[in-house]
Amino acid sequence: MPVPADQKSLRQTPLHALHVSLGGKMVPFAGYDMPVQYPAGVLKEHLHTRAAAGLFDVSHMGQLALRPKSGKVEDAARALERLVPQDIVAIAPGRQRYAQFTNAEGGILDDLMVANFGDHLFLVVNAACKEADEAHLRAHLADDCVIVSLADRALIALQGPKAEAALAKLCAEAPSMTFMDAGPHEVAGIKCFVSRSGYTGEDGFEISVPATEAERLTKMLLENPDVLPIGLGARDSLRLEAGLCLYGHDIDTATTPVEAALEWSVQKSRRSGGMRAGGFPGAGKILAHFDNGASRRRVGLRAEGRAPVREGALLFADQAGGEPIGKVTSGGFGPSLNAPVAMGYVPTNLSALGTKLYAEVRGQRLALQVVAMPFVKNTYKR
Repeated sequence: MPVPADQKSLRQTPLHALHVSLGGKMVPFAGYDMPVQYPAGVLKEHLHTRAAAGLFDVSHMGQLALRPKSGKVEDAARALERLVPQDIVAIAPGRQRYAQFTNAEGGILDDLMVANFGDHLFLVVNAACKEADEAHLRAHLADDCVIVSLADRALIALQGPKAEAALAKLCAEAPSMTFMDAGPHEVAGIKCFVSRSGYTGEDGFEISVPATEAERLTKMLLENPDVLPIGLGARDSLRLEAGLCLYGHDIDTATTPVEAALEWSVQKSRRSGGMRAGGFPGAGKILAHFDNGASRRRVGLRAEGRAPVREGALLFADQAGGEPIGKVTSGGFGPSLNAPVAMGYVPTNLSALGTKLYAEVRGQRLALQVVAMPFVKNTYKR
């Protein structure tokens, strides 16, 4: 008899045994068995990352190489520009950029990181989308590029103000890297790909390491008393405080980059009047949103009280009566702020800073205010 879908075994990252040995509380996430927290708990893990350094297993993410058949990395960049609204050609060797795959309606299929490694592009995509993303690349770019799945690699993130000092003990080049630098580096004698980036709002690094070396490298980093293992719970609260989108929640196939307040990620060269304007899926709608505005927008929200406003809560313009005008897409308690924070979509005419709105929580309408993001100032090393 076939095994029911909900009973199929979850995939494991190369660090699974280490998580268990460290007391990680394992939960299903994007088809993987992942640690949501360790014995210290989500609150302490969150605050430790902001104060020192946190180590995250993000090996469930997809890693891909895009190798140009011509041998010229610019040809791979131009090919990828057929699928994303970003300027990929302008990414200098040793640098990376945030991008989105878009669909014909201008919605976001996934968000990703794209790095120029000199002779090819290196991509990191979301775990839940990685098979679809690889198929998407193969369907559209196979004539120009060899698409290589790097499934034999793990990915760890070292985040926080003491991340540089911790990594510098194993990688001499780490201190000279600045935000969004990316490329091959040796870490503890292991050939890795290192980027100075992350998804916490803190300075830090993401390290792509051969799966066979992942546990050894992770243990070496954890020998540093400033570095603690951090689970998915704190990763989520950290990225929320940083005002960063979670795919499938804050952005999805029905959301354009302009609606999502991601205009900063689309360079002028790809917008109306630019050198390589358009040419990506959904360009008509996305460029119209740039030129004429969108009807709704992602905003930051701060509650006036202490009660967290969670994902799915409906938003209203008035304290009583009226139809919902939007909803919360991410929300929870911000440990660094000691206060609740949320993000959601509202009509553009209600998106100005200081606008007062109301969220429906357990039958009551709680007052909120539209505020600037990030909620916690980022500390990237520019």
